[in-house]
Formats: sequence, structure tokens, C-alpha cells
Amino acid sequence: MAELLFKKKKSYPIQDVDEPELFREQFPYSDVPRILFEEDSVPLNPAEEIWITDTTFRDGQQARAPFTVKQIVDLYTFMHRLGGPNGVIRQSEFFLYSKRDREAVEKCLELGYDYPEITAWIRAKKEDLQIVKEMGLRETGILCSASDYHIFLKLKKTRRQAMQDYLAIVEEALFNGIRARIHLEDLTRADVYGFCVPFAIELMKLYRKYGVPVRIRMCDTMGFGIEHPNAVLPRGIPKLIRALNQDAGVYSRLLEWHGHNDFYRVHSNGVTAWLYGCSALNTSMLGIGERTGNPPMEAAVIDYMGLKGHRDEIDPTVITEIADYFRNELKQEIPPDQPFVGSEFNTTRAGIHADGIQKNEEIYNIFDTDSLLNRPLAVTITDKSGAAGIAHWINTYLKLEPRSRVDKRHPGIMEMLTWVNDQYLDGRVTAISNEEMLEQAVRYMPEYFDIDMKYVKETARRVMASTIEKFVNDPAIVSMDPEKQEPILREVFNQHSFIQLALIADQDGKKNTAIFTREGHITDIDEEKLDKDYVKRAWFLVPFENGHIHVTGMYKSKITDMLGITISAPIKQGDTVVGVLRFDCRFEALMQVAREEMSEKIELI
Repeated sequence: MAELLFKKKKSYPIQDVDEPELFREQFPYSDVPRILFEEDSVPLNPAEEIWITDTTFRDGQQARAPFTVKQIVDLYTFMHRLGGPNGVIRQSEFFLYSKRDREAVEKCLELGYDYPEITAWIRAKKEDLQIVKEMGLRETGILCSASDYHIFLKLKKTRRQAMQDYLAIVEEALFNGIRARIHLEDLTRADVYGFCVPFAIELMKLYRKYGVPVRIRMCDTMGFGIEHPNAVLPRGIPKLIRALNQDAGVYSRLLEWHGHNDFYRVHSNGVTAWLYGCSALNTSMLGIGERTGNPPMEAAVIDYMGLKGHRDEIDPTVITEIADYFRNELKQEIPPDQPFVGSEFNTTRAGIHADGIQKNEEIYNIFDTDSLLNRPLAVTITDKSGAAGIAHWINTYLKLEPRSRVDKRHPGIMEMLTWVNDQYLDGRVTAISNEEMLEQAVRYMPEYFDIDMKYVKETARRVMASTIEKFVNDPAIVSMDPEKQEPILREVFNQHSFIQLALIADQDGKKNTAIFTREGHITDIDEEKLDKDYVKRAWFLVPFENGHIHVTGMYKSKITDMLGITISAPIKQGDTVVGVLRFDCRFEALMQVAREEMSEKIELI
């Protein structure tokens, strides 16, 4: 049964006009839109219950290449986890027009989640409604253009004709037990009391007639909405909500705000809607959407928690997972300074800020981003960072507890500071990358780093794998004849600047060739420093036994006194391993090659 609605004090019949009302005093077109105010002010009237809805798979897809079915299912699952079991993210709308769209809906329905509920979006056409029936969805949005810009200039209809056509398709949906969500397109350029309120009154009559809810989505299609309580209609959001809420008799729980960011107001307009009596805020992940985008879901989640004063079982760390998915899976670039999801949103470059952070991170962090978003406060190193910035980088990278943190006066920090300053004295203008910081930290503070550091080993393997495979397949190397192998090893140093030592061991783990460095054979004194039997060494044992390339951890070379990494590979005659080729690589030179390689790839892209 439908509940009783507000008793209206006044009648608001539709006002058919001969010429479209284009509000030229507010929208001159030849100039920027004008923001007008009046004495009448709307008091705050927050909705008793507020929630979030989603349009990532509808409006969001109009801003990018279409998602695959798997990507939609993945993102829908993130959304379910983020909103939690109480349905803070209550609904998500989908297109139904393509086979891929319908398959995505079916796959998401199979997950069996209560929230977000899957709803549809259609044009006000019977053939579109038929698709909703076939899919078995309980609610659909229906596009109902509201402004004379659309009714007269696009649809070529009168207001009465447009309203009658809209009401016909809405009634058919309700007759079939399908909840209708009316999208008042371009509401912020519409004649509110001449069309929107009369239309909303008729919609509420249908609600009472069928007992099936009719929701109204207030669409700020061009981002014209103004938050101020004295802003005039149709741009003033508080007055739009008051008109529908009080004069058209639409309950707050039946109102939803859908905005766009053409004038940088998209999120603040959405929160304003909550504060003046609208229950639902329509959003999209990262704010993606047509032209400038929709209210960002992550911002709505944060402000929901702020307004409610509790999490309501929201898991905000999922925001970071969503951002990572967009970067890595969808290959979407996210501005580094975009709040909550940008790579540097909680990163400081200023040394004085870093010094404060070292003392207490609350001084310069908006909240505990590590706990709430799984994003620890970070520092980007430049010539402005100082020793405090470098110390904070080390402490954050190593995730050191307060009592174990490195002080900015540590000798290693001072060595790194000297290196950073020298970079800028030599004319550098870019920030120091995390990879470069890692190199210097390992060099000057090796005691803090695990020698099996994953990043270093992966980089060494990526840079060196094809090179060492080429050598172990060279017929001269495969021969295991030292006289044929040694000329090849001598040539290695001319081809690769980061290799600092090369040798070949036989199948018994003994030296098969001389040990070569850039200076030629190593001296007898240096050779005495090395093992004579390699059979128990990982660089020999792993390739010999499993036939794969092996990368060691990082170490300080006994011969060159430099930080190094060893990469080794099996030498095979047929399927038999007959020896192992070993290259020792200079850490810093290897990292430099890796950076140059990455830069070339970025330029190609």
C-alpha cells in the first residue's frame, strides 16, 4: 500500500506556453551563466535517511571505452564491499541495450548481493520497457527531459504532450509491478512550477493508484546547480528540493540527486541535496561520467561517514582497491592530486611539512589515511624536502614503528640529502622517484633492507633475463670449452654497462673459466676472497637443479665493494645441464637501465 503524501496547499497545473522558456537572464549563452539570488532563503532540512546510488555502468560508461563483462562484475563486487551489508550504496543502474550489457546484469545478479540493487535505465519507450520486463528487474530509470531546451528544441513537443507521453510509459511500468525512477533531465534549466511540479504531482497520483513507488531523480545535466539557499530557481538546489518535497508532495526518500561537474560543483551540490531534503545521491566510481563527470562515489562515502558520525559498516579501504583496479586493469589515468584516489593526494613535498609529520602526522594529514584508506601519508622528495622529508620517506617505505623510526640526523640520511641536493645543483627539475630513493637508501642504509628485496629481484630479472638467455644459448658457451667461452665473457662488459663480474661453473660446481671483471681477470688476491666450490651456492644450485634462471638478493661485492645482484642461468646440452653462467650486476647501474627502459616505453605510449 502506498503511504499518504503531503497535503498540498495549492494547485499547480501544467503551464503550456507557445515559446520555450530559456531563462535568458540566467543563461545568456553568449556569456557565462549568471548566478542570481533573492531574499527568500531555504532553511536546512536534512533527509532523515540518506544513501548513495551508482551510475558507473550507465553514465560512467559514456565517458570511456565500454567495460568488459568481467570488469563490470569486478567493479560491482568492489561496490558491494565498499557499501557494506547495510546498503549504504543502495542501487546501481545498468544499460540493457547490448548483449554485453545484459550479460553483465545476469552475471551480477548471479552473485546474489542484496546491495547494491541492480536497476535499469531506459528511454520513455515501450520497446525499452519490454527489455526491463524480460530481464526481470524490479526498478528502472526512465529518461524524462524536463527543460524547454529539450521539450521544444529537441523533442519538438509541447509541455503537455511531453508529460502525457512520459506518464503513459510510467503507468505501464507500474502496472507491471516495476518501480519507476523518473529522470528529470536538465532540471536546472527547467520551468519548475510550470512543468516539473505539475508533472511530479501526477507521478505521485500514479504512486497512490498502483502502490508501487515512483522516485524522482533530479538531473543537473549541465552542472548549473547552485548550493546557496538564496539562489533562484531553476538553479538553486535548496529551492528545487523544497518545490518537489513540499509543493509536489514528494517524500525525501523518493528524491535522488544526479549532478555533473561542468562548473566544479559536482560533489558539493550532491551533499547540498542531502542537507536540504533529498535522500539519495547518485554517484560514479572516481566521478567518471559524460563530459566532466558525476559526483565521485569515494567522496560521497567519506562525507556520508562524516555526516553520520560512524562508518555504518562501510569498508573505506576498498576505495584504494578501486583506484588500483582502474589504474592497473582498466589502464585509466587518475590525476595524481585527485582526492582520496590520486597517487599523491596525501603526499607532501615541503620539508617543513615533513618535519611536522615526523613529530606527529596529524599536523598535516586529513585523517588516518593509512587505517581508513590503506594509504599511508607519503613524502615526494625534491630539493625542498630536506633531511626530515628523506627520513619520513625511509620510515614510511619500511613501515617502521614510532620507536624504531630513523631520525633525520642519521648519517645515512645526511648522505642521501647530499645526493638529492647534488641532483638539483646539476640542474634537475623533476621530483626524485621512489625507485631512485630506494637505490640511495640501499646504498647508504643497507642495514635496514632485506637482501631478498622483491622489487630489486624483479627488476634484475626483467632487465637481464633475455640477455643471459641469449648467452647460454650461444654455441661457444654451450660447448663448455673454456677457450671458446672466455672470449665471449670478455665481450660481455662492452655490451652491458651494469655487469661487473662474469664466470662459468661446470656441472661439478667448479670454476670452468677464469673470473672476469671490467679490468680483465681478477687478481689472485681477489680470487682468494671467493669460494672455490660453488656446488652449495644458490646461484649455482638453483639453475643446475631446476633448469631456471635465478636471481639472488642484494649484497656488497667482495671484489668491487659495490652493491650487487647475481643472476645465473643453466647451460644445457640437449636436456642436460652441463654448467651455469653467472653475471654479477652493479645495483645502481642496473636500476638506471631499468629507468631508461621504462621511460622509452612511456614515450612510445
